[in-house]
Amino acid sequence: MIDDLTAAREQMELSLSFHIVFAVLGVGMPWLMLYAEWRGLRTGDERWTALARRWSKAVAVLFAVGAVSGTVLSLEFGLLWPTFMARFGSAIGLSFTLESFAFFVEAIFLALYLYGWKRLAPKIHLLCAIPVAVGGMASALFVTTANAWMNGPVGLVAGPNGGLVATQPLGPFLAPTAGAQMVHMGLAALMCTGLAVAAVYAVAMLRNPAKRDGYHRRGLAAGAVLGLATAPLQVLVGDWATRAVAQAQPAKFAAMENVSRTVAGAPFHAGPFEIPNALSLLLYFDPHATVVGMDAIPPPDRPPMPVVHASFQVMIAIGTALVALAGWALWLYLRHRRAGRPHPVRRRGFLLAMAAAGPAPFVALLAGWIVTEVGRQPWIVYRVMRVPEALTTQTGLATYLYVTAAVYLVLAVALVAILRRIAHGPTPADPVPTPPTRDEVPA
Repeated sequence: MIDDLTAAREQMELSLSFHIVFAVLGVGMPWLMLYAEWRGLRTGDERWTALARRWSKAVAVLFAVGAVSGTVLSLEFGLLWPTFMARFGSAIGLSFTLESFAFFVEAIFLALYLYGWKRLAPKIHLLCAIPVAVGGMASALFVTTANAWMNGPVGLVAGPNGGLVATQPLGPFLAPTAGAQMVHMGLAALMCTGLAVAAVYAVAMLRNPAKRDGYHRRGLAAGAVLGLATAPLQVLVGDWATRAVAQAQPAKFAAMENVSRTVAGAPFHAGPFEIPNALSLLLYFDPHATVVGMDAIPPPDRPPMPVVHASFQVMIAIGTALVALAGWALWLYLRHRRAGRPHPVRRRGFLLAMAAAGPAPFVALLAGWIVTEVGRQPWIVYRVMRVPEALTTQTGLATYLYVTAAVYLVLAVALVAILRRIAHGPTPADPVPTPPTRDEVPA
């Protein structure tokens, strides 16, 4: 039997990992749904409208699962970490309040959108999708500010005995890592969604060449453009986020980059290769700048370096590979368009690459959250409260862990089954070219 502290940590890890995978799909899918319906209205192409209708069903299912898993995650804060909530609930209260408003806006307009097919005017129905997409994204970003505050708390006023007297309501938005974390999370949701959707259509085309029709090509193209276009942006934002971490959380940065000792002119390690002075240059634009190492951190305050460093390397490797895939896809598109050749989706190698790219950003997403959460250890609120101090005094927490795992297993199986059923529905055929009339036939 595991101890209560380990059980509580593993339960939060399980809940966050489960929720975030489906939450990012729930955040990103409405944007694809909105785009597909807009293209259908603009061009009159029924295949785009059919995509929007099918994706709206997936959005409804993902919304329901995200709501359930998010509620469980919220309850765990109070059940497992009551001391943290009692002391700092007011500090992150605005983030969760705004998240609730965004959630309700999304829910209301999603209901109107789903009910409004063939009941609302086409343009009004399209407008209903905008609050769904904006509300979903806002909901995710508001919650992210709470995590950013835990990584860099600001706006705390302590009394003479060390107790918390007051908090600044806007503290989560003023945290040093808030801006980078919010943009990084938003792009991650779009990239994961786009590549997951593209992978679904790529796998369908690989299994059945007859499905390389206009409907499936449009689904693949929409997802691929969204996912691959955000990949280079994500690398740039990741650089911004890394600089913010280096300033606000030097212990986490030392673990990320495996900097064991403080050194001027720190080298950069890329796998087995070492580039002298490169880390100092990338971080401070000075090849001789000093980078704080783990030796400057008191031993009780050090995060587990191997886990954080390995997760950071996984995230960097996947990001680099996706940028390379984006460059290859752009080159293929321009080459085929210039030469007037068939669409690149007819290339088996490209389809295999897109199929493999589907799960890749989710692995990077989970690795990134391991860096964020494990890299903050042993603090639940950085340099203010340690994790054991926040733990509930209730015992037998392992039971909660096992029950939560069983609930998530049932949810995952049900979700996959429903999404597969949605994916296997009928699809519109490509329009048949109209034969030319006698007057249109050249002499």
